[in-house]
Amino acid sequence: MLKGCILMNRYKGIIFDLDGTLLDTIADLGDSMNEVLERFNRPTHTYEEYKLKVGGGFKGLVLKCFPEEDDEEKIDEIVKLYYEAYGRNYLNKTVPYRGIEEVLYTLNKRGYKLAINSNKGDEYTNKLVNKFFPKIPFIEIYGERVGIPRKPDPTGALEIAKSMKLETKDILYVGDTKTDMMTAKNAGMDSAGVLWGFRDREELSRYGAKFIISNAEEILDIV
Repeated sequence: MLKGCILMNRYKGIIFDLDGTLLDTIADLGDSMNEVLERFNRPTHTYEEYKLKVGGGFKGLVLKCFPEEDDEEKIDEIVKLYYEAYGRNYLNKTVPYRGIEEVLYTLNKRGYKLAINSNKGDEYTNKLVNKFFPKIPFIEIYGERVGIPRKPDPTGALEIAKSMKLETKDILYVGDTKTDMMTAKNAGMDSAGVLWGFRDREELSRYGAKFIISNAEEILDIV
């Protein structure tokens, strides 16, 4: 069920989160971090536990898995090890969520401007999008970039709006966590929270999702 009113042709552009929204990446993210944890003789975590840890970029995940670590050089070393592990694993189990490819194709065919704004490292954001959605002409594909603050800071979303040549009120922001809902709010955009990702309805509702959807096809109903 959609939460919120459906207004026909309200939006002209759509910004998507990547992990937990377009792609199910949790297994590769979790396996990579478990490799690093095992290297330091630390307890590993389940995929369900990782769903509550991801969303703040690679460094954010490291900090959640090594909460007692306060040596910045050590943290940077762990982040580097995680990048290396993820580089070996990122295509092992990652897949698009059901119906996503068809929805992106339909949105593009209907003339909507599409983009991606992720906290995942920019290199892997682009690699994954080019791997799984090579025929979709995204206006921008943004991951975490040096000098650009991570979501929920609205900088990336506002850059995309400028590239789309649209006002923020004409853009729908689609994601699966409070970070995405807050990013949309900070950018002055409406948000749609998806229930197939890493967080639940309560979180999405609490952080201001205008719409809450349970399958990809409902995005077509909203726009």
